[in-house]
Amino acid sequence: MPGQSEIQIDQVERVLKEAGADWDRRAHRCGVLAEAAAHSGLARSWRSRQPRSADALVFDAWVELVRGRRRGTMEDARATADHCHRAAAAKPNDPTPWVVLLGMLRLLRADSRDVFEVWHEVTARDAWHREAHLQMLHYLSPEECGSRSHQLDFVDAVRSGIPATAPAVGVELTALVEDYERTTAKGGVEALLARRQWSQNRANSALERALAGWTGPDGLPHANALADLNLLAYALVQAGRVREATRTFELIGETVTPWPWQLDGEPLEQFGYWRSKALR
Repeated sequence: MPGQSEIQIDQVERVLKEAGADWDRRAHRCGVLAEAAAHSGLARSWRSRQPRSADALVFDAWVELVRGRRRGTMEDARATADHCHRAAAAKPNDPTPWVVLLGMLRLLRADSRDVFEVWHEVTARDAWHREAHLQMLHYLSPEECGSRSHQLDFVDAVRSGIPATAPAVGVELTALVEDYERTTAKGGVEALLARRQWSQNRANSALERALAGWTGPDGLPHANALADLNLLAYALVQAGRVREATRTFELIGETVTPWPWQLDGEPLEQFGYWRSKALR
């Protein structure tokens, strides 16, 4: 339709501006919209229309990151980095350009010195940025540029200072579920015994903290709270604590995230099955 691109650009721009200085919500909206726009030329059109706009630059960079993840490599890493740096210069307090740059460096398996330099830029602006913490967790994984011990050290450092309902509070539980996934993928005896990890002190303590902090009257205030609650419900199920997951399933309602439910089958089926058992 004539003018459709302009209407879409105006809508995306409005949604990002409405987030204001809520950096967590801004990153969440930018990430969701970038996934939706990655198949189109919307981001490039916006940048061409407003070449000095920090929002247009960072959105275009995030779209390129989404495309890079799908391809397994960045098409033009130098140009994407340039857009990030220009956006950061235009809006110095915003951690979002640095978050996109962090994701790009992770995809490129960059040297840890470069990655941690960008990591410090993010946390200087938003100490508990959810997306940045998850990027670092994955960068430090044995599947990428680190090891299990590197991940554990990172999780321990985060846990020692993070507020109970900060946006990055799900990092520890994410690491535990990914470790469980890693073990079950090996098959054989290790896979059969994988559930035992949920009875160990580290996992048990993480679940207790999450139950106490995430399902209380105030709950989780950040934009991706439902994703973290899905994570908690899944972990409780794997730990054999289905009845204790009742309140978590109630808070989730009908919003199901593919991961981690997809680890055991079709996500909606898995979620529905365990939700019915918890609420019975």
